[in-house]
Amino acid sequence: MFAKVASFGVRGIDGFLVHAEADLSGGLPSFSLVGLPDSAVKESGDRVRSALKNLGYTWPVSRITVNLAPADVRKTGPVYDLPVLLAILAAGGQLPTPPLSQAFAGELSLDGSLRPVAGVLSMALSARDNGVTEFFVPRPNAAEAAAAEGLTVYPLDSVAQLAAHLRGQELLQPQPPTPFLPQYREDLPDFRDVHGQLLARRALEIAAAGGHNALMVGPPGTGKSMLAKRLPSILPPLSLEESIETSKIYSVAHLLPSGSGLACRRPFRSPHHTVSAAALAGGGTNLRPGEVSLAHNGVLFLDELPEFKSDVLEVLRQPLEDGSVTVSRVSGSVTYPSRFMLIAAMNPCRCGYLGHPTHPCTCLPNAVARYRQRVSGPLLDRIDLHIQVEPVEYEALASRQGGEDSASIRSRVTAARLIQQKRYEGLGFSCNAHIPAGLLRRFCPLTKGAETLLRSAFQSLGLSARAYDRILKVSRTIADLAGADVIGESQIAEALQYRCLDKEIEYTL
Repeated sequence: MFAKVASFGVRGIDGFLVHAEADLSGGLPSFSLVGLPDSAVKESGDRVRSALKNLGYTWPVSRITVNLAPADVRKTGPVYDLPVLLAILAAGGQLPTPPLSQAFAGELSLDGSLRPVAGVLSMALSARDNGVTEFFVPRPNAAEAAAAEGLTVYPLDSVAQLAAHLRGQELLQPQPPTPFLPQYREDLPDFRDVHGQLLARRALEIAAAGGHNALMVGPPGTGKSMLAKRLPSILPPLSLEESIETSKIYSVAHLLPSGSGLACRRPFRSPHHTVSAAALAGGGTNLRPGEVSLAHNGVLFLDELPEFKSDVLEVLRQPLEDGSVTVSRVSGSVTYPSRFMLIAAMNPCRCGYLGHPTHPCTCLPNAVARYRQRVSGPLLDRIDLHIQVEPVEYEALASRQGGEDSASIRSRVTAARLIQQKRYEGLGFSCNAHIPAGLLRRFCPLTKGAETLLRSAFQSLGLSARAYDRILKVSRTIADLAGADVIGESQIAEALQYRCLDKEIEYTL
């Protein structure tokens, strides 16, 4: 007696088809689960046995062999509990064998109820692409699965419901399609609370408009963290494509809220400086996504940048350059998307008061140099904007009138992003920060005066080739905010003032 049931697994953030094949044969009663399962999958036999008995079914008194095909791909997690149970019941004639156009996923409780699993959105998208028309998942996962257009999703609370549906006794109601409703984060802190700091506010507006990375340098208490936490409030809403990418990552990481559909808000991740390289890049036994991937299409904020370990900071090089990170371990390798805005903050020295007008710095010159060297040159080269954050004057703090609110800034940022989306349509990127080097001349035309100024700055400041590219991209964003087609001297001059850490002279506030 043989039965085959369709299911799906996840590798990275992509789903793949898995068939749970059950065979009941003569011989001493035994249960064998093959197909390269991990520990969680191997334990499914005990869960399935208990669930069957508590549901009133009979555990077959025979030699039971269950194969999860393809056998050369490792299977992880409890997602295969439900298809294994169905395959055993169908092979024993206790349930009708479902067609392969129906797929099943879910973790079993010992009483036969179902618990949510990770990666259901990726499975649903793969199911649709593999010709599956009906997908049965635990109820908390139904909303995210229903985001796959063209797939009928059935929410399940227990195996008893599913059995009644398969027998035609009591049909399940499909999950309504999940609407995509992009939202602004109205609950976030607003830029109107920031007093003073006109230069930093302007720089963060440019960063948001072009998707640029930024580093804020200044003494403690000047508002660096305050500014960074308000950046998500001026970012444009997620597009449908961005939302699906972000939701797949959070679904695989089991961080998508239970019962929710697609992610509607840009992520903001702020790991502590004690984070490990594996936690930042991703890894572990199941090759889970790290912070750089959880910040995909959003913001990764690193406060007190020099306090992070050097090997942790160097992990950022590949994702900042390529927009993806490849996690390799003995068990295999996966590639996760990691296109994020890096926003970092640091003090100018160990004590934090180098160049402060009232607090004298207590650091020796060698100590200042060592502190700054904790952030390597190659990493600084990948940061578009270096922002000087100076102490706020008393008059600005005491003023009852705050700064411009986030809604007003966001309107300008969104308008600039729309210009870029139209300009780069069909090219595989949508904002200025991601312009490939080969297209810079095409999309960043300069006036003669702007070219002369940039040449002079390149020679006098000792800029690298990568810094040259970054200045052009930032200038392109400043021009977009101004509605200009050609980059002029004023745009180049403003972009140059955001490269303070490239200067060969000693940095002062």
